[in-house]
Amino acid sequence: MKNTAITALFLMGAATSAQAIDGDPEAGKEKSSKCVACHQEDGNSQSDEYPKIAGQHADYLFKQLKEFKEKKTRSSDQMTGMVADLDEQDMKDLAAYYSSQEVKIGEADEKLVDQGRQIYRAGAEADGIPACMACHGPSGKGNPAANFPRLGGQHTAYTVTQLQDFKAGDRSNDAGQMMRNIADKMSEEQMEAVGSYIEGLSE
Repeated sequence: MKNTAITALFLMGAATSAQAIDGDPEAGKEKSSKCVACHQEDGNSQSDEYPKIAGQHADYLFKQLKEFKEKKTRSSDQMTGMVADLDEQDMKDLAAYYSSQEVKIGEADEKLVDQGRQIYRAGAEADGIPACMACHGPSGKGNPAANFPRLGGQHTAYTVTQLQDFKAGDRSNDAGQMMRNIADKMSEEQMEAVGSYIEGLSE
């Protein structure tokens, strides 16, 4: 992927920079009891059906919680029920708590790691797919200023599901349709490979 295309992609997302939230991690811990069943106490979910939210940027977590409650650009019957009685301060506190936890990195499938690394670090130019690291960083830390999420360590299956949802238009909370445009060009094989690489990606 040409550098100009990567730069353009980054700037498109950066135009929607996040605002720092005023959340209390200790208060968030006290409010997290309803989250534990799926995400575990430290945010490292054991089931790949649910995302690891430990170490995720607080602004990003807060944004997702708000959008689950609004049910306009991201929907989940389960999450809608969970956030129904949360006010904005509750969401900020929960986001601050889980962002303060340390994510546990998984392992990439050796059979998929080379293809996944290629897509993540350099993209697939023939398919018009940009490098994931242009927005999410070489080690998957993301970019909190632009509200690009941390990806490193995330479950493969969860990442693949999100890419599928973006491709289908079932998830539409991406700035400038950025992820929808990218996922639309990806094959199932490419999604699986990059998801696996991300699961084992650490600093």
